[in-house]
Amino acid sequence: MSRIAPIQLENTTATTAATLQAVQSKLGVLPNMFTTFAHAPAALNGYLQLSEALASGRLNAQQREMVAIAVAQENSCEYCLSAHAALGKGAGLKDQAILQAQQGRADNPLDAAILTLALEITRNRGGISDGQLAAARKAGLDDGQIVEVVSHVALNVLTNYLNRLAGTEVDFPRITLSVAA
Repeated sequence: MSRIAPIQLENTTATTAATLQAVQSKLGVLPNMFTTFAHAPAALNGYLQLSEALASGRLNAQQREMVAIAVAQENSCEYCLSAHAALGKGAGLKDQAILQAQQGRADNPLDAAILTLALEITRNRGGISDGQLAAARKAGLDDGQIVEVVSHVALNVLTNYLNRLAGTEVDFPRITLSVAA
């Protein structure tokens, strides 16, 4: 059950309504997460700006979605897990790759290194060891990619926490959180 109800377009300012309409135009739908963010237009705009900026980075769309899936699973955010599984399919991820990302794994060694780093950052709230950082570099990540991974983790932690706190109703095909073995 939603603890912060999505805001209705008619209950927002013209500027926020225009922002939400732009999201709807881009995505073809207006997900509940955005109308929940709309309670705080500064937060909505900040999320959109960071997301757009990171989309032009070096991590490709599939890698970004794999990070989002892994972080959503780690943070127990079923909304984000479901959303990014759907977005991942749109980016070309197969069902097996989505399941692997949910488990923090990938077949491609660079993708696996990105996911390992993302999960270490998430689990340790950024406080990874020198050895973990060295392992990421040895696996092929340079400092720019490492900073991008940190940035994607931060972006996804924002949405994970908002959607968990708000109890945002899942409006994507539901993906169930995995239970740790």
